[in-house]
Amino acid sequence: MSARTAQLLLFLALFAAAGGVVTGCGSEQGSGRDGQSRAPGHSPMTEARARQVADAWNGSEAARAWRKGYYPIGEEVQLPEDAFHDVGDKEAYGNQNFALRGQLPATPRKNGRVKWESGGSLTLPLVEARQAYEAMARGGNEGPHLTVTGAKLGETTLSTSRGPATVPAWLLTLDGYDTPLKRAAVRPLKPPTPPVEPVAEGPSDTLQPLPQLVGTARDGRSVTVIADHGACDDGPAVNVLETGGSVVLSASVVGTKEGPCTKQLLREMVTVKLDRPLGDRVLLDAFTGRPVPYGRP
Repeated sequence: MSARTAQLLLFLALFAAAGGVVTGCGSEQGSGRDGQSRAPGHSPMTEARARQVADAWNGSEAARAWRKGYYPIGEEVQLPEDAFHDVGDKEAYGNQNFALRGQLPATPRKNGRVKWESGGSLTLPLVEARQAYEAMARGGNEGPHLTVTGAKLGETTLSTSRGPATVPAWLLTLDGYDTPLKRAAVRPLKPPTPPVEPVAEGPSDTLQPLPQLVGTARDGRSVTVIADHGACDDGPAVNVLETGGSVVLSASVVGTKEGPCTKQLLREMVTVKLDRPLGDRVLLDAFTGRPVPYGRP
C-alpha cells in the first residue's frame, strides 16, 4: 500500500467518525438534466448499464426491502464533542488503538428500537458492550492509546437510507474526555439480494466497482464516494443516473496512458452532485448492481 493510500485511509477514518456528513471534498463531478452526467468517463456503454441497474431496482422487492430496513449511511461511531485533545489521540483512533480499564456492563435487555424522524420504527437485537468495544479496538500497534473506563446504554442519531434515525448506542467513557464516544448498539440488516447481476468481466477502463460511500451532504444534493484508479491515468470519473427510485453511480478511469506502468492502486474521494436530494432513493453501484457500501475502508 502506498503512503498516499495509507494517508487517505487514516483521514477517512477520522473524517467519517467526526460526523459522517460530507460538505465537499476531493474532486467534484456533477449530473446534468435527465440523469445525463457531465463527468469525463461518460459513454453509451456506461449509460446503458446504469439504466439496466435502475430499471431492475425500481419497483423491485429488493427496493421495498431496502426502504423497510435499517441501513446506516453515516458513521456508527461518533466522537466526543471535545475530540481530539492532541495528535496522539487522533493517531490512536485512526489506528484503532484502545485500552480497557475497568468492566463493561451487561446488556440490560435483548432488543432495542430504531426510530425514524419521518415515522416508523424497527426492533433489532442489541449488541453487547464488549462486542461494541472490540469492534473498535482492532489495533495492537505500538503507540498512543485511547482508554475506555466504562460504558452505559443510551441513544444517538445517525443517517440511514430512510433518513435520520434515533438508535440505541453504547456511550463509552474515554479517559480525559467530558463527553462519551458513541457506538451504535444495533447492527445493520443484511442487504437484500439485488435484482440484477454484476458486470460479467472484471474492472476495466469502462467500468469499475465503487468500494465505499463516504457520506451525504446535509442537504442531500451530493454524495461523496471512494473511487479507484492506477498510477498511469488521469484519475477516476463517476457518472450518475437519477430516477424516481434510485441513484446509480458508474465509476471509470480516464486518461489511461500507454506503456509500462507500476501496479499501484490509488483511491480518491469524488463528490457527485445530484439534481435533487437523495432522500430515500437507493444509491447503487452500476458495476455490482448493489447498494454502494458505507463504512470504513
